[in-house]
Amino acid sequence: MQPTAGTASLFSLAWRQMARDFRAGELRLLVAAVMLAVAALTAVGFFADRINAGLTRDARQMLGGDAIVASDQPAPAAFADKAAALGLSTALTTTFPSMGRAGDDKGGATRLVTAKAVAEGYPLRGKLRLASTPGGAETEVARAPDPGTVWVDAALLPALGLQVGDALLLGDASLRIAQVIVVEPDRGAGFLGFAPRVMLNQADLPATGLIQPASRVTYRLAVASRSNNDVPVRTFVQWAEAEIKAKDLRGLRVESLASGRPEMRQTLDRAEKFLNLVALLAALLAAVAVGIAARDFASRHLDDCAMLRVLGQPQRRIAMLYLIEFGCVGLVASLAGVALGFGVHYVFVWLLAGLVDGALPAASLWPALFGLGVGMTLLLGFGLPPVLQLARVPPLRVIRRDVGALKPASIAVLAAGTAGFVALLMAVSSDLKLGLIAVGGFAAAVAMFAALSWLAVALLRRAVPESNAPRWLVLATRQIAARPAFAVLQVSALSVGLLALVLLVLLRTDLISSWRQATPPDAPNRFVINIQPEQGEAFQQRLKDSGVKGYDWYPMIRGRLVAINGRGVRPEDMTEERSKRLVDREFNLSHDTRLPAHNELVGGRWTPDEPNALSVEEGLAKTLGVKLGDTLRFDIAGMPAEGRITSLRKVDWGSMRVNFFVLFPAAAMADLPATYIAAFQAPPGRDKGASFDNALSHDFPNITNVDVSASIAQVQRVLDQVIRAVEFLFGFTLAAGLVVLFAAVTATREARAREFAVMRAMGASAKLLGQVQRAELLGVGALAGVLASVAAMAVGWALARWAFEFSWNPSPLVPLAGGVAGALLALGAGWWGLREVLRRPVVETLRRAAE
Repeated sequence: MQPTAGTASLFSLAWRQMARDFRAGELRLLVAAVMLAVAALTAVGFFADRINAGLTRDARQMLGGDAIVASDQPAPAAFADKAAALGLSTALTTTFPSMGRAGDDKGGATRLVTAKAVAEGYPLRGKLRLASTPGGAETEVARAPDPGTVWVDAALLPALGLQVGDALLLGDASLRIAQVIVVEPDRGAGFLGFAPRVMLNQADLPATGLIQPASRVTYRLAVASRSNNDVPVRTFVQWAEAEIKAKDLRGLRVESLASGRPEMRQTLDRAEKFLNLVALLAALLAAVAVGIAARDFASRHLDDCAMLRVLGQPQRRIAMLYLIEFGCVGLVASLAGVALGFGVHYVFVWLLAGLVDGALPAASLWPALFGLGVGMTLLLGFGLPPVLQLARVPPLRVIRRDVGALKPASIAVLAAGTAGFVALLMAVSSDLKLGLIAVGGFAAAVAMFAALSWLAVALLRRAVPESNAPRWLVLATRQIAARPAFAVLQVSALSVGLLALVLLVLLRTDLISSWRQATPPDAPNRFVINIQPEQGEAFQQRLKDSGVKGYDWYPMIRGRLVAINGRGVRPEDMTEERSKRLVDREFNLSHDTRLPAHNELVGGRWTPDEPNALSVEEGLAKTLGVKLGDTLRFDIAGMPAEGRITSLRKVDWGSMRVNFFVLFPAAAMADLPATYIAAFQAPPGRDKGASFDNALSHDFPNITNVDVSASIAQVQRVLDQVIRAVEFLFGFTLAAGLVVLFAAVTATREARAREFAVMRAMGASAKLLGQVQRAELLGVGALAGVLASVAAMAVGWALARWAFEFSWNPSPLVPLAGGVAGALLALGAGWWGLREVLRRPVVETLRRAAE
């Protein structure tokens, strides 16, 4: 179907009008606001899309396959047979703790190691990186060690006084050290993961004689697809889970991509949440800027539309004209924003380099489509309603300027646009709490700003006595009070812009500072276990002599939960998978008369030396379904220990401190077998710390000293990278906030010009009018800054408590600082946007008003 001549002329006219409005600068604010919002959202979207794809890829490497069947006994042959039937590759690994020894001719030193026997085909995903000497050239391999040889962590060599090529005694076997392990992709986390690795061929395992009926062993059967088809993997996972449940195979569990590399997933989820919040604020600000700029655009085209009506143009044609123009503007601005966001996301990739190993996969098309949707919704939902009123301007306005003024948009139109925009924002937030708090907080803040600013305007005239106040102050208050609707709009818009800016500043300082408290400069970087009771006094004296202060020192008791409220518990009695695992293993218990300083009491009361009392971590209590007053019984090396829950504690498991699920508030429990655990910061300096570790191992050969300084350094590096990324995106929101400020201040430019022209015609000097304008801007900005700061503290508190789970302690001086900042920003925006008002000749302004 060919377009009619009328349709073609309509598109041509809309195109020419858009080009003219662009040249005149009337679309500048609209395009800038939409472009900034789309760029911020798509930059985060492209980055998150590539990060998620990269994490999925890396999770396979961290697992060592596409799925894992882990168990404490060899998995039934049916699992390997099922994998083979589905065409999946398999590889078996056997991991267990043991003591590695040097030969007597090499000093006979011993060290706790984590031995890992691997079969041919290992690893199914990823590659090992090896070196012939510590710090030497690296090579990538995807195979098992040759029979009769082992690959070891570099840290094990100096601990045992060995070199590559020497023999390592492991159980009854003597194996030659052939390579040094640099990177082991599927090493995983866990406390034994910190012990030096010894990797051997599965064929050498029987010769060691280390696997006995009561040995603590983890068997992992890895499966992987031979192609990119994940359907056989999903089929295997579903079958394995059903098989475990149907045959009640205790000790077996299936691990898939959802559990791969949880520590990086958590960190990146937190980073993505921060970035999403900043992008949300940019989009909210853009909505306000688009609404203000579109109304200003419509008010300047009233006379043009009245002339079109006089010339015979129907309302429908005028409405279609502006609809096409705004549709084209929205498409152009959105496409430009997508292009800018795509370029900006590479800055995020650079700033957050290293969080995901290797090159990231390419981004999908979804973030670009989402950005286009947000841009079009912004312009059509918030910009079009006031512009469509131009079609209803009566021809009579050509001779009577008092008719045909813009009216508030209908509630139905605004509700439809707002609902669509809120739905998009909730989608981009990726977190229900974050989206509800940000969007709902802003909606409540806007209502509060409007009500309080209306009240302030009503009280303003009474607050300034006209008899003895300066003339410029009297005129400024009259200016504001004479236009209450404009004043409310201006204060509300300024407050919204400042709310986002103040909130982000507070988040950057308070929330990120709270985040850093998880790894303070004095955080322990050494964890020492297996300290015997008779060694306790000498060990603590050694720490003091070396200058170590503020260390954690706790007894550690291994116990298995056997009864709750007198009833025996078994894993099959539990409904949740986590509670089944907890009942099926031993707990680390401890005792102390003092509540740990890094634990928060959230229920009950901590009473030192209270008989038969227990303090339980609140998450464990929720998982097990126990509460204050319930009793728990533990089996500790064959001896029962029972207590009543008298307090609940909140434990930050992400802190680098010693924490326990269950504590007895007692000074001593002499009848129970225990070892001690210590956490401290080693003496500063790499060489000094290493020599201190060697001296401890020499004097206390039975201990296991775990160095977590590398992990702390990685966490701190990740935090620094995330903070830089947030600060970079903050620039977009800052620009969007300034656009809102500029739009709010300049929205009344023509009305100000007419009023100032009348006052200048009546004899007012330019100096006096300048003072009036500055006073008005400073007053409105200060009020908006105070309101925005109060709202930012409330929204920030909600975000800190429910979205980010941080403590929130803003300074009481924030409203004062916000008021000063608001006044200065409003003055700066007014100077830039309204400087032409005072310079315009009086005759020109009055002639425009009369036309």
